[in-house]
Amino acid sequence: MKSGRESVKVGKEADSYSFSNTLSTNLERFVNYLQYTKNASSKTIENYSHWINRFIEYIWDIDVSQIKMIHIQDFRTDLIKQWLSPKTVNYHAVALRSFFKYLLRNDIDTLSPDKVDLAKIPPRKVSYLSEEQVKDILDAPIYFEKNNLKSLRDSAILATLYGTGLRVTELISLKISEIKLWENQFSVVWKGSKLRSIFLTKSARQKIGEYISARMDDSEFLFISLSWNSYGAPLSRNSVEWLVKKYANLVWIKEKVTPHTLRHSFATSLLRKGADIRSVQALLWHSSIQTTQIYTHVDDKYLQKVHDLLDDEDVW
Repeated sequence: MKSGRESVKVGKEADSYSFSNTLSTNLERFVNYLQYTKNASSKTIENYSHWINRFIEYIWDIDVSQIKMIHIQDFRTDLIKQWLSPKTVNYHAVALRSFFKYLLRNDIDTLSPDKVDLAKIPPRKVSYLSEEQVKDILDAPIYFEKNNLKSLRDSAILATLYGTGLRVTELISLKISEIKLWENQFSVVWKGSKLRSIFLTKSARQKIGEYISARMDDSEFLFISLSWNSYGAPLSRNSVEWLVKKYANLVWIKEKVTPHTLRHSFATSLLRKGADIRSVQALLWHSSIQTTQIYTHVDDKYLQKVHDLLDDEDVW
């Protein structure tokens, strides 16, 4: 049993804790929640912190219980006046929704997240390549790159982007130890330390194998810089984007081609060949089926050809 003196000491220690309910203090708690409880990716934490801090800078560091809907409306208007796109404005709204939801879940009174609306976004135009264009760009390094190792590396990069649907940030993070060429599948740690399965086509496996066999360095990364001043360092996002653009230009593709164009082409090709939308969603790692559904509306010319098959039938 504790003495009265000990009880007084404990009471004083308890009194020393003061609860702050300001936006900045609660944002710090929210960031800790994302990092240690939700195990969110560093990029997600960085983005959410940035977008919510922008809100704090606009309305000042007030008590979260004082936030009104008019604050959100004025903030949204201010972002639009800064020429931010509706999509970027929505990013801020999504971050605030998550923030308010976290506060209410922890019995901290604030604005209801359901009141934070998202602006309607026009359907995104998806650019993708035809099968002939895909073949041309995948073969381009063989014909246009004289340095053998660069040719092998670039061929492997293009085949991997198209054959897996990986994003650039995922591609440049790949390590040799993760690749199992004797299988057509391997796993990588993705957002929030989630394990993601990646499937390789026969062509991608072959090109990656040839590229790895030709390397003489000890870098752990799969796709590395071959420039004399950065040899062995992992390729940057800009380097891969420039590489894709270069080969697209060399094979006379007039449209703007980016690594994401190859990802779009990957998804479109699968749907053309009869893949169901849910499978494509899983392969692209889209959290929402709505994101994947943009690919079901991108190829009117192809749908016209399918519809024209009716003309071949003597049914009229």
